[in-house]
Amino acid sequence: MTGIVDVWMQHPTMRHANHAMFDSLRRWVGLPELDSELPLELTIAAMDAGGVAVALSSAWYGPEGDLISNDEVAAQVEAYPARMRAVAGADLNRPMEAVRELRRRVAEGFVGLRIIPWLWGVPPTDRLYYPLYATCVDEGVPFCTQVGHTGPLRPSETGRPIPYIDQVAIDFPELVIVCGHIGYPWTSEMIAVCDKHPNVYIDTSAYTARRYPSELVQYMSGRGRTRVMFGTNYPMILPRKALEGLDDLGLDDEASDLFLRGNAERVFRI
Repeated sequence: MTGIVDVWMQHPTMRHANHAMFDSLRRWVGLPELDSELPLELTIAAMDAGGVAVALSSAWYGPEGDLISNDEVAAQVEAYPARMRAVAGADLNRPMEAVRELRRRVAEGFVGLRIIPWLWGVPPTDRLYYPLYATCVDEGVPFCTQVGHTGPLRPSETGRPIPYIDQVAIDFPELVIVCGHIGYPWTSEMIAVCDKHPNVYIDTSAYTARRYPSELVQYMSGRGRTRVMFGTNYPMILPRKALEGLDDLGLDDEASDLFLRGNAERVFRI
């Protein structure tokens, strides 16, 4: 299928791809360290090979600074405006600067904000996030985050859907929250939070279709068909690889179309 939207990928910099915390991921998937910057054309070629029409490219900010900056993501989108959309990162240590930066980036066309809780070592209920949540609501963009266990060599507690995503959705009922990496091993919790809160969504980044838990496949097929979006976590997983086994899940045409593009187009206003 073509016309797919990938809601979680990143075009890596060397300081992102070669960071020591990703040693476990490189070991799992056989990715080497970069010895030079990866050409953006290779990322576009990988999208083409997997039928991905549009990818949401994410910035990465942590306590030590940016691993992929908002400026770098903006340059990617400028180079391929028909193929990429930008998702901002934020420095939680400078909350007011982060709010101003997010407003500026949304005005430039960024379609969301992503913060990785395990990278900061604080869960999504920490007070440092809350000014940014309010800004996302005001600016009309989703807050994107990670749920489930942490593949990199960092603790996993911050990725629990309950209590963290549940509490944020209670505190900010207007906030659209997109939870990446499906929430495993707490996938049932993640689905329960989606059932409870109409503005909470799941994306399947970091998992191939063959590895989707059965409860997620059942949810995508039925009542959750409007709540789950496709993602890869490229370059960890290539789009073509992430889609292997999709036809074996038994999704009907409507559920498949919503999963691969329709939900993302609606939520991110693509």
